[in-house]
Amino acid sequence: MRRITAVLVAVAAAACLGSAQAESTYPSRPVRIIVPFPPGGATDIVARAVGERLQASLGQPFVVENKAGASGNIGMGEAVRAPADGYTLVLGAPQTLTINPQIFSNLPFDPQKELAPIVVVASVPNVLIVTNKLPVKTPQELIAYAKQNPGKLNYGSSSIGGTPHLSAEMFKAMTDTSIVHVPYKGSAPALQDLVGGQIEMMFDNLPAALPQIRAGNLRALAVTTMKRSSSTPDLPTLDESGVKGFDSQGWFALLAPAGTPQPILEKLNAAVVAALATPEFRQRLETVGAEPVGGSIDDFKQRIRQETERWGKVIKFANIKVE
Repeated sequence: MRRITAVLVAVAAAACLGSAQAESTYPSRPVRIIVPFPPGGATDIVARAVGERLQASLGQPFVVENKAGASGNIGMGEAVRAPADGYTLVLGAPQTLTINPQIFSNLPFDPQKELAPIVVVASVPNVLIVTNKLPVKTPQELIAYAKQNPGKLNYGSSSIGGTPHLSAEMFKAMTDTSIVHVPYKGSAPALQDLVGGQIEMMFDNLPAALPQIRAGNLRALAVTTMKRSSSTPDLPTLDESGVKGFDSQGWFALLAPAGTPQPILEKLNAAVVAALATPEFRQRLETVGAEPVGGSIDDFKQRIRQETERWGKVIKFANIKVE
């Protein structure tokens, strides 16, 4: 028995040593970052910026893979099933972490239990945008137009359950307007139809909409946060435009499969926080309409709890469910 015990102790010690060595040399090969949405949206833009910085600081490629579908659930499901070794990460958002678990009745995984938080990279306002064909230039003019034409305006969204979708439902509730929802498979096709006038309005994450706004292809009316965005300082908030108390934002955060060693999670957190402290990376995020966040793993966990409660109230009010 003493010999067996000694062998087991030696095996356990070797395993621990091997694990510690693997963690200390991490990453020793390329890392993939799953983006659960199509290319070109805000999640994709932020993921690629983060991947480049992590590659520069940690010395291995961080390769973005778009795994779109089912309102982000396909990509999140693939991340949940990946080995918990730090070589598969996923860029989560309010929709995939705090909203989908409340609106999908048959979601086969729990992202809050089966993924390990690392760090919140950036937050973004949603922006209220309209087609240039619509004769409104302010939120109040849009509200008046919607009231005069109940049920005749259509708003697009990047997917069912995303913060752009729920922001529009908040807007309808707070302004007592009737506007029809037209969901799309991603931000890019929705923006394309908005430019073409097939839909009249939408809310979208600012980084995705900003190129079309700057090109003059769309008309931006307001941002959805309580403070103006540094990327669009001349654009008012909905709160100051008369929709008092309106506050909505998206954010993008890095996660790994649950069970990923804590030293790897902390190493990635430190690398992202260090990148966010550099003027170059902060400026890159701000240029595309994103605000740097950072913070600890515990800060991220607290945000998940708060956002789950916030969006749960909107979901219940709008009775949003996906079977």
